Amino acid sequence: MHPRFSTAAALTEQIISGAIEVHRDKGPGLLESVYEWCLARELEIRGLSSVTQKVVEVRYKNFARPETLRFDMLVEDCVLVEIKAVENVLALHKAQLLSYMPLLNVPLGLLNQFQ
Repeated sequence: MHPRFSTAAALTEQIISGAIEVHRDKGPGLLESVYEWCLARELEIRGLSSVTQKVVEVRYKNFARPETLRFDMLVEDCVLVEIKAVENVLALHKAQLLSYMPLLNVPLGLLNQFQ
């Protein structure tokens, strides 16, 4: 089990309830960037920190390079949150979340649908 799994699991309820609060307030049909900004503010109100980009070291065999990953939100450095405002969540959206998790070394990811 990932060493930060318990911490991440404890945060998911706050993140999900924060997303529900944003959706209640803003409703459907807005841009993902609006929901992202509102959720970041809601989590800030709840005392949680979040970032939207992070430089990570990408390794391949004996090579490494810094790479800036552009993800929607990393909460408390242990839960990756992807925000979608689309009619249907696609396998591609899930794959992106699952691909970024090991690069960021996080134990949990949430895919939030705001449509």
